[in-house]
Amino acid sequence: MRSATALAGGLIREIGDVAVPAALRRTRLYRSLVDSTLRFLIEQVGQVEGTYPGESTLAENFIVRRAAGNGLELIGILAFRASPVWVMAALADLSGTGRHLIREIAQSLQEQGLLAPDTRFETMDQILDGLESTAGKVADTINTPPLDVGALREEWRIIREQAGKIPPRNLPSIDLLDGQWRELRATAEAEKRSVLEVSALLALSAVRRLPENVQWLSRCAAGAAKTTGSLLASKLLGHYSDSLRDIRNEGYFAYWMREFRPYLQAAARQFSPERQTLTERMLE
Repeated sequence: MRSATALAGGLIREIGDVAVPAALRRTRLYRSLVDSTLRFLIEQVGQVEGTYPGESTLAENFIVRRAAGNGLELIGILAFRASPVWVMAALADLSGTGRHLIREIAQSLQEQGLLAPDTRFETMDQILDGLESTAGKVADTINTPPLDVGALREEWRIIREQAGKIPPRNLPSIDLLDGQWRELRATAEAEKRSVLEVSALLALSAVRRLPENVQWLSRCAAGAAKTTGSLLASKLLGHYSDSLRDIRNEGYFAYWMREFRPYLQAAARQFSPERQTLTERMLE
């Protein structure tokens, strides 16, 4: 098994060096997801020495970190634009009076290592600058894809453009945002989870349950700019409140199981004796 792994990993690596464009191989996403996994298979499973001379070693407990990185933390990264952390920070910045709320949200990101500690963040632009400088380092450490900060910047640009067309009465009040943030933090503390873990679960639920046109804040802003009397991101904020109430009533793990049930059931069906395997289909 080790021999086959070493040969397969080495062959894939050598083919990749020739077939995959160098620009793609130099990206942090490729190095995080592909190159580091191949290195683990070649060095630690296949026990091949000298294939990566002079390079830094893999993170300690690589396989554990890889498994953790592919869990809820990964969902939180990929669905970050539907996360209340992103949405509330953006809305607080638009309100012009929510700098204290942005500081608290930034602190939750600092606690998870997504922003540099001992740095003060009071605007969305500052948070984006901070994410840009640290997201790659975090990706290397826990083996998750880095945040697409470029897409977040474009999203923020669209939101600010649309915000100028939205009547002030259609913007969420800072009291509403502050109340929802307190509710999110209280729920995280009660369930003994980090704010980002709860936010990731809310983001997953929002992506699954809300219509496509209200998933992302930029689309909400465009809709609010065209429709008079429509509160910006009202459905999104309402969904967060409903989900937090369900988490408090059911418990974090029970809510997690409910949201992941379709995926868990699909995974379990792969082991059903009634399901024909690929080998069986080939033999037939």
